[in-house]
Amino acid sequence: MKFKRVFIVGTVVALLLLGAYACGSNHYAIPEGTQLSSDWVPDSLGDGFYMKYIDQGEDYNGPVRCTVIRKLTEEPSRRGVLYVHGFNDYFFQKEMADRFVDSCYNFYAVDLRKYGRSYIEGQGRFEARNINEYFPDINAAIGQMRLQGINEIVLMGHSTGGLITSCYMNDKPDPLIKALVLNSPFLDWNMSGTMENVVVPLVSAAGKLFPGIGIRQGNDSTYSKSLLKEFGGEWSYNTDMKLIKSPNVTSGWVRAINEAQNSLHKKSHIDVPILLLHSDASYSSGDPQEKASMSDAVLDVEDISKYGRRLGDDVTEVVIMGGLHDLALSKEEVRNVMFLEIFQWLDKVLAPEPAQKEQQDK
Repeated sequence: MKFKRVFIVGTVVALLLLGAYACGSNHYAIPEGTQLSSDWVPDSLGDGFYMKYIDQGEDYNGPVRCTVIRKLTEEPSRRGVLYVHGFNDYFFQKEMADRFVDSCYNFYAVDLRKYGRSYIEGQGRFEARNINEYFPDINAAIGQMRLQGINEIVLMGHSTGGLITSCYMNDKPDPLIKALVLNSPFLDWNMSGTMENVVVPLVSAAGKLFPGIGIRQGNDSTYSKSLLKEFGGEWSYNTDMKLIKSPNVTSGWVRAINEAQNSLHKKSHIDVPILLLHSDASYSSGDPQEKASMSDAVLDVEDISKYGRRLGDDVTEVVIMGGLHDLALSKEEVRNVMFLEIFQWLDKVLAPEPAQKEQQDK
């Protein structure tokens, strides 16, 4: 990151009892003693998306919550994807969800506490003092997936969400998670050596005692303008949730990010297969504006590669030519390549579901 200066319960139960699973599994079981949630409400995205708030108690900002968003496959499937967004972000990537649903993966996303749908007026927007604060949000989403009978999960993180999911998988991950997909993960600062080696450690140290010190992020809107339709991009989204200019952060947030990155740099032992995706180039200040629409305008792709390959023993790195920072928002021909790479990789690392295996054995 540039650091400048009402799903219907009866229908679901009926489908479960029928036992006809076009997406693979011959059977999936709801955990004993649990019930399917009935308080899902239609999400603002429409088109089969539902959401629900999860109360997460209180922290130093007061009450906090996360939001779980989902879109289910037409035929029941025991597989699901859980997507975690990045900084100054929230889940709005409908096309990505539809790609997974069409490929027989139930799609879930979580708007983390103090982000997007989860934001509560008066909170420190996007504020965190430890990356572990987000782990209960991931666990809450996985809990909802368990209730749906999903027992094979692909965890997917973008940018800061990639850092969060990497730390989660490096800690005590839920055993249902079978693979990790990283879309331009924020594994290192995109700064000069002096900033990274001197300034950031000093700010991080201050953040331990004085976590509320404001840190400016600058006024660069290059990345947002490469995305938004009003500036010639392809996408529309809520700019009150994903701000055009990156907001100020705090010394506590800097400390949380720095500590998380350092922990992965020193020792990472993620046991599941990892797919590491990133653009082939980074955009730098002074580059022609057109380069911003075909490169990563937020992170250094060399850093992503360097630290991403160290996350575990089974890392597949794929460079996406012409990709944006959020590869899922790149030009159509670019994101088509990305999705092809993802599904080909998943076919390799996940064991075929029973119905698929029976077809293969014939």
